[in-house]
Amino acid sequence: MELPPQSPAGGMTVTRSGRNEANPLCSIQAPGLLFSLVFSMFLVALTGNVMMLILIWLDSRLHTPMYLLLSQLSIMDLLYSSTIVPKAATDFLSGKNTISFVNCGIQLFLFTTIVGAEFLLLAVMAYDRYVAICHPLRYSVLMRPTVCAFMVAGSWLGALLSALVHVIYTLRLPYCASREIHHFFCEIPALLKLVCADISLYANGLYFSSIVFLLIPIAAIMASYGQIISTVLKLGSDLGMRKAMATCSSHMIVVSLFYGTAIIMYIVPEAYHTALQDEVIAVIYTIVTPTLNPLIYSLRNKDVAAALRRVLRR
Repeated sequence: MELPPQSPAGGMTVTRSGRNEANPLCSIQAPGLLFSLVFSMFLVALTGNVMMLILIWLDSRLHTPMYLLLSQLSIMDLLYSSTIVPKAATDFLSGKNTISFVNCGIQLFLFTTIVGAEFLLLAVMAYDRYVAICHPLRYSVLMRPTVCAFMVAGSWLGALLSALVHVIYTLRLPYCASREIHHFFCEIPALLKLVCADISLYANGLYFSSIVFLLIPIAAIMASYGQIISTVLKLGSDLGMRKAMATCSSHMIVVSLFYGTAIIMYIVPEAYHTALQDEVIAVIYTIVTPTLNPLIYSLRNKDVAAALRRVLRR
């Protein structure tokens, strides 16, 4: 589906590659099935993350830095899945795949900000676990409320500034006659494929930004968990190792899902993945991950399970 050449304000066409023969799962012959599947996952993500927020708010035993950070993760998952999924699900059902240039820019800005903040927040959460296990006597000082709030605010602010730079620059690029985005939402890599100009310099800048928001936090996470494992091994306690793994394994599952898919999208050269593969990867971090996060943290966390039982008893 294409639109004739027009000014940016005229709009853009969002065409999921699933609407062609390359992806029979997303064939237009089954819009109701797609809508049901996508919207059901969105409802699970919405319910799970809202429940996590309510539990953390109601139960005073969860008013700790660890759960403050977890509540921020739930907020981020709610926001960016709400930015993407309702529009995509409605498009599946209605068959209308257009989005105005302004709305595309808004979606792009919100998604880039929230996802960037989550990249940084996951590193902060790993640091929190490192302090709790390796420096338990200093935990109340190193992770006092002001420090915790500062790190959360820094995650949001850093992501906001980065998103402003990238979104403003991306939307001011000259686009070709085709306004067909081979993706189910507005994302920078998909938009850059429509640009009629040499963007090699900007691509290098985008790559550097991806390193800052992906590889540096991953390095911090790996360093934190390396120190945690080293500390627990020195104690020589099987019980301590099990407790440490129970505390950290949920976070590692989330990190593997979220960072792994983002690295393929933003770090791995474009020649090694197709537009269809990009869509599948995007589904994982926009729909699957927000759905799994509250389930992973609630099912594998005794404190959350206990809080749920206490709230239900009330």
